[in-house]
Order: sequence, then C-alpha cells, then structure tokens
Amino acid sequence: MDDLVTPSFVSHGLPGTGPEVMKAAIARVAPALTDSSMVIEDSVGEGDRIAIRLTSSAVQSGLFMGMAPTGKRYTIEELHLFRIEDGRIAEHWHQGDMLGMMRQLGLLPDPSKKG
Repeated sequence: MDDLVTPSFVSHGLPGTGPEVMKAAIARVAPALTDSSMVIEDSVGEGDRIAIRLTSSAVQSGLFMGMAPTGKRYTIEELHLFRIEDGRIAEHWHQGDMLGMMRQLGLLPDPSKKG
C-alpha cells in the first residue's frame, strides 16, 4: 500500500489519512468477505482523475460492518474515482450499491421478491 498511495492519501468516507487508512480497511474486510472478486467494467481517465466502474462479488463469511455472518453471496456495482499525484493515488471516492448488498445478504427485505 505504501507504494500505491501518497503519504497524505485521503479516502473520502474512511477516517484518517495516509496508507494506514487502506491497510486498516483491508484488515477489517479481508476476514469478513471471502471468495471475493472485482471485475472492471469501464475505466475513464482525464487529467489527474480516473473513474472505474466495476462489479464486485463476495461471500459474507465474517462480521462485516457490524453485521453477523450470513454465508450468502452478493454481487453489486461500484463506482470509484481516484485522483493521481506523482503516479500514486492521492484521493479516493467510492459509491456502491449497499442497499442491494444488504438485500442480497438477507439483511433487508427485497421488495422484488413476493411472499
């Protein structure tokens, strides 16, 4: 991570700055989500910005965001925006279909499923 992000890296949505922000996020998520994958669907770059649209999928096999393990798989779309500085990531913004994830994990009712 030290080689990928700047020392002053900011992930909008996660507390703190620097590589430790991402190291801590990975340490929290890795034991909770197994059999994970991310498939890049689109990428666009202009100036110092890169946008990525991807499909992510994983099995929630451990405590995740305070939620007990469900053993279920989710597949959602995500958008990531990065600002690059001197060849490394300086800032990161993220939007993901968290409502869809919660529904697929069975943690919220899915209105499309009747009965």
